[in-house]
Amino acid sequence: MSGRAQTAALVVTYHTGPRLIECLYALKADPEISEIVIADNGNPPEVQAWLEGFITGCAGQAKLLRLDNPGFGAAVNRAARETAAERLLVINPDCVIRRGSAGQLAAALEGAAAPAIVGGRIFGIDGREQRGARRNTLTLMAALGLSRWTLENEPPPSGPVAVGAISGAFFLMRRADFEQLGGFDEGYFLHVEDVDLCRRATEAGGSVIYQPAAGALHYTSTSDVPSAFVQAQKARSLARYFRKFAKGPLERGMVELAVPFIGLALRLRS
Repeated sequence: MSGRAQTAALVVTYHTGPRLIECLYALKADPEISEIVIADNGNPPEVQAWLEGFITGCAGQAKLLRLDNPGFGAAVNRAARETAAERLLVINPDCVIRRGSAGQLAAALEGAAAPAIVGGRIFGIDGREQRGARRNTLTLMAALGLSRWTLENEPPPSGPVAVGAISGAFFLMRRADFEQLGGFDEGYFLHVEDVDLCRRATEAGGSVIYQPAAGALHYTSTSDVPSAFVQAQKARSLARYFRKFAKGPLERGMVELAVPFIGLALRLRS
């Protein structure tokens, strides 16, 4: 792959189950992906043993980090420091990339205002676009369910389009742009760190792009984690996000009034 910008896939896994195997073999088979860095935030012994064998079979093109579950964003940041690749592909361990999609993401990244983030189409086993791959900028009204945030029910674009946010389950960035933004905000343990990254890219004068030609099958919810824990983390992360980006005392006051209702809105929506 000399003469071509190299792309490292960063995969964070926590009790993911058998979907992890599909994810990693698809990445290994994609000609645009030069390296795989796996951050193991926690898996059973048999999965850890399988990962060791997978790394051995990659002939130096894969690395494995054993982490004490610092959270998704922190684990991605650690994985990014383990590679010198010019581009970073962040992909969930329950996502199976469609062959050629890394190249489609890279094509959309060319010429995009920095810092740039390009996300692809995420679909379920029914072939339908899943929620969250293309979104507006997150507002308090949207978090409370009072305005539209996600765009999966809108007609699909014919090519790359600017959006407010993409999904952290499947996106590509230039290493330089990721480093310019300081990577993920490690104050988020789980959820919303992707929305935060997109917001910071936009506010820095960069671009967030949805590329419908790039795709990944997303099984969703394969990690063995209680749903109540996930919902609590999501509510905590949303509160952090709105406090972080509030402009002026009036907006900060509105955030504090709304924060207690965010968790309730999430429970009602689920």
